[in-house]
Amino acid sequence: VLRGLSAGKGTLKGRVGEKQVEIPVEVLSGTKTPAFLRDVLPVLSRTGCNAGACHAKPDGQNGFNLSVFSFNPKSDYNGIVKGARGRRIFPASPEESLLLLKATETIPHEGGERFGKQSDAYKTLVGWIKSGMVYEEENEAALQRISVFPGERRYRKGSTQRLLVIAHYADGSVRDVTDLSEFKSNDKEIARVSEEGVISIGKTSGQGVVVARFMGLVSDAQISVPADRLFPETQYAQFPRHNFIDSIAYTQFQGLGFLPSDGCTDAEFLRRASLDTIGKLPSAEEARRFINDSDPEKRAKLADRLLSNPAYADYWANKWADLLRSNSDRVGLKSTYVMDQWLRESFRANKPYDQFVRDILLAEGNTHRSGPTVIYRDRQEPADLTTMLSQLFLGVRLECAKCHHHPSEKWGQDDFYQFAAYFGSLKQKGAPPNPPIAAGNQTFYFETAIKTVKHPVTGELMDPRAPGGPVIKLSPTVDPRQALSDWMTDPKNDQFAQAIANRIWAAFFGRGIVEPVDDFRISNPPANPALLAALGEELVRQHFDMKALMRTILTSHLYQLSSIPNETNRVDTRNFSRSYRRLVPAEVLADALADLTQTADTYVGMPAGSRAMETWNYKIPSQTMDAFGRPNASTDIPCERDRRSSVVQSLHLMNAKVLHSKLASKTGWVEALAAANLAPDALVTELYLGCYGRFPHANELRTASAVFAMEGTSRRHAIEDVLWSLLNTAEFVFNH
Repeated sequence: VLRGLSAGKGTLKGRVGEKQVEIPVEVLSGTKTPAFLRDVLPVLSRTGCNAGACHAKPDGQNGFNLSVFSFNPKSDYNGIVKGARGRRIFPASPEESLLLLKATETIPHEGGERFGKQSDAYKTLVGWIKSGMVYEEENEAALQRISVFPGERRYRKGSTQRLLVIAHYADGSVRDVTDLSEFKSNDKEIARVSEEGVISIGKTSGQGVVVARFMGLVSDAQISVPADRLFPETQYAQFPRHNFIDSIAYTQFQGLGFLPSDGCTDAEFLRRASLDTIGKLPSAEEARRFINDSDPEKRAKLADRLLSNPAYADYWANKWADLLRSNSDRVGLKSTYVMDQWLRESFRANKPYDQFVRDILLAEGNTHRSGPTVIYRDRQEPADLTTMLSQLFLGVRLECAKCHHHPSEKWGQDDFYQFAAYFGSLKQKGAPPNPPIAAGNQTFYFETAIKTVKHPVTGELMDPRAPGGPVIKLSPTVDPRQALSDWMTDPKNDQFAQAIANRIWAAFFGRGIVEPVDDFRISNPPANPALLAALGEELVRQHFDMKALMRTILTSHLYQLSSIPNETNRVDTRNFSRSYRRLVPAEVLADALADLTQTADTYVGMPAGSRAMETWNYKIPSQTMDAFGRPNASTDIPCERDRRSSVVQSLHLMNAKVLHSKLASKTGWVEALAAANLAPDALVTELYLGCYGRFPHANELRTASAVFAMEGTSRRHAIEDVLWSLLNTAEFVFNH
């Protein structure tokens, strides 16, 4: 750290081994008066005084209250200078100020010592008090951004790197704020970072990011740690390249030292693609026919068949119902049903995604006739719409910014309430806010000339502005939602296209390139930025045709990799060098059990023969769906599904009466197989094809066939036992 002591010129020399560099240095005369905004707030943030565990608690600490991350600097200034009748500051003898006596623990302080008397922080505060406790210098240049050096670098395992954080101001000046910044690593297995900004690389290969934060602004240092052994480009040239996805993925694998797993078998591809695209298991006959098909284009043709299958619409509508389905206790059952049917109709028509979003953003009319309006009835406050819609359509979680600066992003309260201003003129008439089961009609309309959303701290009426978008001036002739939808769905808006491309990718790979899929932020970078950008561009090129992007994914070799790792990619859990196994969703599993046993389920309020994928309300009883993580729409949406396996699931498959009744049904598949003129080997083969979409291995065939020869076991009971056993395996309940 270089400090200017007196005016003059000199030379700074740096040496490492035999290498040397000389830098001319000039120290100018005159000093800047310390100011609260520019100098004191960074000290309070760096020392943790305004952390949530200290004086930024909701009620403060011992009567002294600061705002979290300094989101309300004027209040902080008044609390320090004027609060407690001015007893925290002693201008006549700055060193005796309570603010300093506590922080240096000269007198008892619950927070302990925050800095010493010889520290720069102490000298800054003393100088500020001596100079008259200035809040802000006249014509003080505003802080615009910060940058981190090095911003991106590849590291050897076990190496270290000191980071440099530079603050950039509106007048073109810069300032080294490394010692005033906070640092955080997103993956401590890859890299740790000290309070001083020194990165220590671990012993694990992969990618990570260290985020620096200063005065509500953030910047990042991208870290790449290759494997101990890298492979030549020629080795990657031998792998199949079906489209751009493969080429981009192989480039990343080469840099990280991963080799992709082998390709999956035809049986694995059929089962995986069917579950991911339409949420259905292939039948035994479909599996046999596909495996025996010698057409080299059969996988691409399967992708086309699946995407044109009527089950596609119900499966993907059900996925979006997790994100958009309203709470029937608030909107009424009829409105919930109307919303569900609108989703299904949208996917049956393969509605382009940009139009799908426009229909939601511009929704108005009767909630018993127009599905998207139900969203506005469920979320009646602009703040609630802000958190939901920014997360769904932009992948930006603004929830934290409702009260203070986002802890790991650049968003603040201004951003939150400017987005909320798009919905501030929302008016309604009709049914009351808390309807009974059969609620009356509601109509929504907008009076666009009225500002209604205020900043909670300043009281200022906010103009609409989306995160990263332009400010919109309200006008009597312009619906603010129209301006929002125009900006959001603009083909040039990479954020919008990449957010939905990431969601679709996660549905086929088990995790997003950004994970969680709706949490795009600087401290949660994409695993493969180039791939995410290319997927977004492809979606725009296809005019937001989601099926077209899905076909591109299905036909890529990357999607068709085996889930079995090799020696190079065993530790890879985020770069897609192998397929990741994931639990089958609740509705898919319930339908799979019904399809396999050929016994239809009965759902309350649904027509006979309805499938689990067609249910439209979480209150429709189903022990199977509840056991396997059906989300509760009464919680805040988007509903999060628990994708982990559990003891409850295992016990349900082993003991549930509903499954045992399916196996014992006199009209189901077990009964039909028992009556068929098939040898035990053939029966076992049918069961394996139905459950797993593959032929049994020799040892499996031998073991399962032996059940039929067990003493006291009938042919029917043997089929029941083998089928029950196959259903109670990880191979059945996981997509792999």
